Amino acid sequence: MRFLIKTLNCFFISLLLMASTGQAQEVDYELRAILKQTINHADSFQDRFDAEVWLVDMSHRLKRYVPDDKKRLELLRAVHLASTRANLKPELVLSVIQIESAFKQYALSRVGAQGLMQVMPFWKNEIGRPDDNLMDRDTNLLYGCTILKHYLDREKGDFIRALARYNGSLGKTKYPEKVLLAWEKRWFTHN
Repeated sequence: MRFLIKTLNCFFISLLLMASTGQAQEVDYELRAILKQTINHADSFQDRFDAEVWLVDMSHRLKRYVPDDKKRLELLRAVHLASTRANLKPELVLSVIQIESAFKQYALSRVGAQGLMQVMPFWKNEIGRPDDNLMDRDTNLLYGCTILKHYLDREKGDFIRALARYNGSLGKTKYPEKVLLAWEKRWFTHN
């Protein structure tokens, strides 16, 4: 039975990979191997099937920004883990990252915000961890997701106000609207 499930999983991954490209072509076996490895280490998912579906779907959507298969799947796994731990939708976090840094891990804004989620360095001192590296992917995601979740809770789920607080633009709607539009156009899923 276990062999049958593994065989069906491999077949399903192959179908998803072909479907995600919109073509009936040879399966990219290297991508399939990377995807299988990522799924096996995706501890933030309810089950492997959910991991497979989400990672294949989001990988296709993210390819424009992160062309390297391995880096893209590692980033998706890290985003899913950090957002799940913070009780956020991973697709919302992907939307924030798209607008904040266009998925550039070492992005640095003119005002000093750093990394994927453009976290301001003053937060390190606020929590007594001045040596944290905000350019580190996982550290940046931990900070960014925690901050965003705090603002969503503070604003009782009001995305516009929470995203404006995250961006430091409370009272303005331009930034929140950009994030929500990215979520709607590129990252939204029906789950």
